Amino acid sequence: MDSPRRPAQLPPKILLILGEVLATLTAYHQFLRPLHLHWGANKDEEERPMPGDDFVNDPYVTTTRAVSIKARPGSIWPWLVQMGDRRGGLYSYDALDRAFGILSGPSADRILPEFQGLAAGDVIPLGKGPDWPVRILDAERAMVLEPVSGRVSWCFALYPEGGDTRLVSRVRIRIYTRAALWILAPLIDVCWFTMERKMLQGIRQRAENLASVTPPPAY
Repeated sequence: MDSPRRPAQLPPKILLILGEVLATLTAYHQFLRPLHLHWGANKDEEERPMPGDDFVNDPYVTTTRAVSIKARPGSIWPWLVQMGDRRGGLYSYDALDRAFGILSGPSADRILPEFQGLAAGDVIPLGKGPDWPVRILDAERAMVLEPVSGRVSWCFALYPEGGDTRLVSRVRIRIYTRAALWILAPLIDVCWFTMERKMLQGIRQRAENLASVTPPPAY
């Protein structure tokens, strides 16, 4: 009579590697991920409800990132509404955006009057990847995009503070699965964080340059 087969066991080396990967992922989620997800934002901004939050229920990932800009909302808003491919660009790492086909040219360093007429219901075009439908447009206050209906929302909101303005970006995501996003977080977060941080810094630089040269334009 044949003896029952024993369940296959992973070699000790594989188990060691898996243990190291799990330990690295756990450490990333505990120590580094909060810094990536909430870069530049204070506690109040992290917890504050923002326009478009209700577009994605029970998100798997929520990011709130922010920068202080030495300019009034009128010097920031034009850069937001002209974003997109063959428009104002994305103000991030243009070389990467162009290499991946998201943009076909460099980001603008000036206000483009022909792209200031954005309205709710319009679409911000991208070269590759889904375009960004505009769901909410509250002039000089908030712009909410919904790249994936019911699954991904992205809000840019402006909050005046004295003579400065806080530009706060919030993304809510409910795609893939919680487990998949937990495992892939280091790769996804680092790329996403790096590009979005540069975008916010790019908008800040352009808005401050505009504010220092001329009063905010009226559109």
